[in-house]
Amino acid sequence: MKSIDKIPISKIDRASKLLSTGIKVGVNYAKYYGDKVVKSKEEARENLNEANADDIYNGLKTLKGSALKVAQMLSMEKNILPRAYVDKFSLSQFSVPPLSAPLVIKTFRKYFNQEPSEVFDTFSAESVNAASIGQVHKATKNGKELAVKIQYPGVAESISSDLALVKPIAIKMFNIKGKGSDEYFKEVENKLLEETNYELELKQSIEIITKCKNISGIKFPEYYPKYSTDRILTMDWMNGIHLSEYASRNKDVEKANMLGQALWDFYMFQIHTLKKVHADPHPGNFLVSDNNELIVIDFGCMKEIPNQFYTPYFELSERENINNATFFEKKLFELEILRSDDSEYEKKFFSSLFYEMLSLFTQPFQEENFDFSDDVFFGKIADLGQKYAKSTELKKMNGNRGSKHFIYMNRTFFGLYNLMHDLKSTNTKVNNFKKINNAF
Repeated sequence: MKSIDKIPISKIDRASKLLSTGIKVGVNYAKYYGDKVVKSKEEARENLNEANADDIYNGLKTLKGSALKVAQMLSMEKNILPRAYVDKFSLSQFSVPPLSAPLVIKTFRKYFNQEPSEVFDTFSAESVNAASIGQVHKATKNGKELAVKIQYPGVAESISSDLALVKPIAIKMFNIKGKGSDEYFKEVENKLLEETNYELELKQSIEIITKCKNISGIKFPEYYPKYSTDRILTMDWMNGIHLSEYASRNKDVEKANMLGQALWDFYMFQIHTLKKVHADPHPGNFLVSDNNELIVIDFGCMKEIPNQFYTPYFELSERENINNATFFEKKLFELEILRSDDSEYEKKFFSSLFYEMLSLFTQPFQEENFDFSDDVFFGKIADLGQKYAKSTELKKMNGNRGSKHFIYMNRTFFGLYNLMHDLKSTNTKVNNFKKINNAF
């Protein structure tokens, strides 16, 4: 993959890049209207989606940072976005153009005030993995193999301006309008700012690893404060293959179930015991070792779960609570899905919508063992996502419903469900996490 020698850093340069991308999208729409005359509506729409996905991704991958991170987040919305966008945006998870070797050395020197050769015994200036906020290089020190994550120049400083540029697209795509929308964007902005703070990630990594060390089937790297800064993070080099690659190859149901159980226990223990969760469950953040252990390699995006959200959120995972109309409505108000200024029609519409969604999405929590390989279950999720993505009635209403905490909690569960389905884990013990020794 061709490396890049420069990243647009100034607001003007980044805005210009997005503007040129917008012009390309406009040209694609003009072509689409012409295609509809000579091609079927479905074929014309598919061509439009592929062209737009390609142009948008190509624009974002050169910007890197929060603009590319948004694409990564959207790639997990498999049931909302057209397949062309999901396929293209998924590349942002662990396959984007890396910085060139000279720019890597220059960036390292800026962040560490030393040359890589002065810090490590060996250091490869060629990236082994490039993502949205930083890229990873292999190094050695005193016989240890290390992974050194270096943040792209200007990423932290451009988050607010990038989101301001991306905001109109998100508003249109997710029907966000009316009062209160700013808090959703602020939640995303704050999380992205946290992800650029490698000192915070170092602290979070050590904390979560310490508290999750008794979970069976999980393996973590050791982190090294001595070789880390606010923009450089050094940890053990972990040998393994990306979870998605493993899942596509594996035919052993027993191994899939072992990995699925470890992944599920890791998440349930964090959510229910620690009230803090790894909120970035995409395949690029997980490896599988030769011993069939799940390796977790990134703790940049951690979500605190306040009790006032946790309690009603999980009370509505119980079937009897969902089916109790009075209790159900009360919890919808607590979760800010229903509002005091709603009309009777709005109250009925959103109560019905969330009843349908929760009745489906919470099924794993209503079983002792759940089969995440069940294509029927995931087919229903996909159908429901498409139903409301196309709903003209929903588009007419104020779409920003629910507490800001839904953004990363729902992202966590959508990502976790998709990973479990990719693994084809057939016999997940839903409450197994309760047996984990909470020794901290």
